[in-house]
Amino acid sequence: MRMMALLRKELSDERQNLALFVPAIIVAMVAILLPAFVAIIVPALTGERLSDSRDFAVALQMYQAQPAARALDPEAAIQAYLFQFFAVMLVLIPVTASMSLAAYSVVGEKQARSLEPLLVTPITTFELLGAKVLGAFIPSILLTAASFAVYLLVTVVFARPGVTGVLLGLHSMAIVFALGPLAALAALQLAVCVSSRVNDARTAQQIGVVIILPIPGLLIGQLMGALTLTGPVIALIAAGLAVLNAGLMWLAIRLFDRETILTRWR
Repeated sequence: MRMMALLRKELSDERQNLALFVPAIIVAMVAILLPAFVAIIVPALTGERLSDSRDFAVALQMYQAQPAARALDPEAAIQAYLFQFFAVMLVLIPVTASMSLAAYSVVGEKQARSLEPLLVTPITTFELLGAKVLGAFIPSILLTAASFAVYLLVTVVFARPGVTGVLLGLHSMAIVFALGPLAALAALQLAVCVSSRVNDARTAQQIGVVIILPIPGLLIGQLMGALTLTGPVIALIAAGLAVLNAGLMWLAIRLFDRETILTRWR
């Protein structure tokens, strides 16, 4: 199958250029270390329990009302709240990886003059873009899964009993493995749309800010009390991203002009 053969080539090229994963690995380290610093390291250094802080009193009352947190002691409940709160940052991992891989996949092949031979083959535009999207999407999701495993390991080793169980609940899993992949696909297809028209990978990557900016916005909204990521809210965001992805796939196919690429980028 032509698409699978091209997908294998994409994955092989990425293994030979592991530097493309550096931005996503840095994001993963920040996403893992930040909640650990706030929930575990700071209380250990100051000798003050999170449950003794007035800053978390309201959060504790609200969070313990959730079924998953009712059995936890106050300290564990606040730790679970913080790790679940910062889980939104894990969504940045597949988005960052996807943008980096997708931009260089198209633009890099333009610059290396290896895209033209593909375009004169019988492969369809859908097969070509599908392979490139999957070639960036699969490693991004694998990196996200590995990062989430480390995230859980941190809670197993350092957090109080019960925190890991909360993170394995539907709420956290939906954020990481529903919103994450859907946001990554949107970023991927935006990068493909732009990189099919430009000859600079940085320009293609910059468009990903459109997807990245709302993610910190979710953190800020929760912090200010303006937004709570309940099940229905997560489902609504996921549905919006699914519609956006369908539109972006149609747009990417329309914008990927084979004749223009063959003549303009010689």
